[in-house]
Amino acid sequence: MDQGLIPRRYAKALLETAEERGVSAALYGQMVALHSAFEAEPELGKAVANPFVGFDAKARLLETAAGVKADDKDAATFTDFVKLLVSNRRIDLMREMTVAYIDLYRRAHDIVRVEVDSAAPLSSEARARLRAVIGRKMPAGGTIELVEKVDPTLIGGFVININNERLDASVKNELERLRLNLLK
Repeated sequence: MDQGLIPRRYAKALLETAEERGVSAALYGQMVALHSAFEAEPELGKAVANPFVGFDAKARLLETAAGVKADDKDAATFTDFVKLLVSNRRIDLMREMTVAYIDLYRRAHDIVRVEVDSAAPLSSEARARLRAVIGRKMPAGGTIELVEKVDPTLIGGFVININNERLDASVKNELERLRLNLLK
């Protein structure tokens, strides 16, 4: 079976369960934290996929990476999900399921992730203008999830990524285009 289909099915079932229990927003936060942990620490993915690491150890590791606390009532859905994955021997697909859940949640709640790379930190005025411009293109009631990164190699300007679209208005890009034109 397709490795992308399995995570998506589990993520869809998880979202439906979380919506029924009224904890989908809290679970979204846990999944975002887990995804960040997978991105920041590649060894986490290796440990989860390692057949010599016990299932209970993997479950504790994932709960810790997601910021789940044992006494948190909103954490029960995450914990139940991890237990289900352990019993079905699908825990090694947790990273893909995390990505699928985040994607499904964003679509269901009209959340648009906007990544802005700029040479210097954005001013509050620039941030507000950016939110206003993007907000005009979004469905009513949509939310912008703004992620800012500073990249001094851009020299000046910015690069914006919205879903699969990219706007590169950086000095670095302009210089590269100028260089390529001179080489012609």
